[in-house]
Amino acid sequence: MESQILYQNGIDAISSSVANGVAGGAASSALIFLGTGCSSAVPNAMCLIQPSDPPCHVCSQALSVPPEQNPNYRCNTSLLIDYCQSDEKHSYILIDVGKTFREQVLRWFTFHKIPRVDSIILTHEHADAVLGLDDIRAVQPFSPINDIDPTSIYLSQSAMDSIAVKFPYLIKKKLREGQEVRRVAQLDWKIIEEDCQRPFVTSGVKFVPLPVMHGEDYISLGFLFGEKSRVAYISDVSRFPASTEYVISNAGAGQLDLLILDTLYKNGSHNTHFCFPQTLEAVKRLCPKRALLIGMTHEFDHYKDNDFLMEWSKREGIPVQLAHDGMRVPIEL
Repeated sequence: MESQILYQNGIDAISSSVANGVAGGAASSALIFLGTGCSSAVPNAMCLIQPSDPPCHVCSQALSVPPEQNPNYRCNTSLLIDYCQSDEKHSYILIDVGKTFREQVLRWFTFHKIPRVDSIILTHEHADAVLGLDDIRAVQPFSPINDIDPTSIYLSQSAMDSIAVKFPYLIKKKLREGQEVRRVAQLDWKIIEEDCQRPFVTSGVKFVPLPVMHGEDYISLGFLFGEKSRVAYISDVSRFPASTEYVISNAGAGQLDLLILDTLYKNGSHNTHFCFPQTLEAVKRLCPKRALLIGMTHEFDHYKDNDFLMEWSKREGIPVQLAHDGMRVPIEL
């Protein structure tokens, strides 16, 4: 119970610091973490069907604690940006649509009263970022003949090429003679450059692509956004190219107000992701005003590791915590 109280106090503190320190007051816009877990999500299915002795504490907890009360229950990493413009009109921008998207809609769209998705941005084309694309139709107006305005979706050319193979029916619009109309998600595909110098605008927000290495043979994209508060979202990274690091570094283009960063395993290293030691080193090097971590496996216990991070934050002078599914961070953009 004590660790849970410390956890909640820590979350309240970092949310408050983002709302007040970054926004300078009450904020209408917000970042909503739809998922903060790795590709296989948490709990890890193998821990439940072939339990160890003793059983995995983090995964076994999922059988006894409702997911909405369990910050160790993690869907695929995904962020929803609730952008409130000056006229109080809200736009909803979704980053990544992974395997657990439908569950995230049922759990967090309803909880946070998110009525729709206005635009979509994809970091890359791996399963945990795109395999929920078919379910986008669930958050679009119903039309049996697909007579609706398509949702804009931004992605790199390499991601487009891969998705065209995975989801040909979401790409091709012209029906063959005699082919029946079937209700599918309506998407307007827009190619973006893997280049920090080629920003794009969607739903009123400017995004700067942040190419990062996701293994030495693969480029994934993070994104820098926000005029009043500079936010960088980087979900899949094993190394920063120098040009990208400059854009998001306090020693380069300027200090970030909030860094949202990948951390896969608690110990050691991984060939395609930052793990906890590399993530904390990157936070120290980039020196944002504060950071939230995402992409965790079941090795992370939210309460215990946030206790550790509170001490680390005091020592290093940079507030850092693990994010959790359903977390809403008010922020001025």
